[in-house]
Amino acid sequence: MMRQPVWFRLAAGLTLWALPALAASAVELPTRKAGLWEIKMLRTGGPMPEMTMQHCTDEATDKQMTSTFSPMAKDACSRNETAKTATGYTTDSICTVSGMTMTSHSDVTGDFNSAYTVKVTSHSQGGPAGAARDSNTTLDAKWLGACKADQKPGDIVMPGGLKMNIKDMEKLKALAPK
Repeated sequence: MMRQPVWFRLAAGLTLWALPALAASAVELPTRKAGLWEIKMLRTGGPMPEMTMQHCTDEATDKQMTSTFSPMAKDACSRNETAKTATGYTTDSICTVSGMTMTSHSDVTGDFNSAYTVKVTSHSQGGPAGAARDSNTTLDAKWLGACKADQKPGDIVMPGGLKMNIKDMEKLKALAPK
């Protein structure tokens, strides 16, 4: 019984973080190479511990993630600007979800074929705790090869072996706090 609330909080936290990065903008991030990606996330200044997950993806799934979350981000973000830089991309955003406002700056580097890194600096205020919080999150992603035989595009294997499919996140939008 304890697993569902932890999973839901994790999914909600990842979704909140992902909104600015996945939202449609004049400049779009490249589509990742199809296959199995290992994503290591390290966050300082927040309650989430370091974690590693695996994500099986293909071009259609990456594009679907953008189209699925883009309307949520459009509604939640008053600012969302992505720009191409000499070394990759930057995104600056201000988003509000469930009474919590998050201002963030992301730097994305890498080639999206073998590896990429996302560094996010954010400041959040409001929400259930009400306190302001600064955090730094780094995602290091590397391409491992083809997806495993029992995986389909969109599958994410979380720490502890919990498996979900990103395509099911569309169903979770109805559960998200307004």
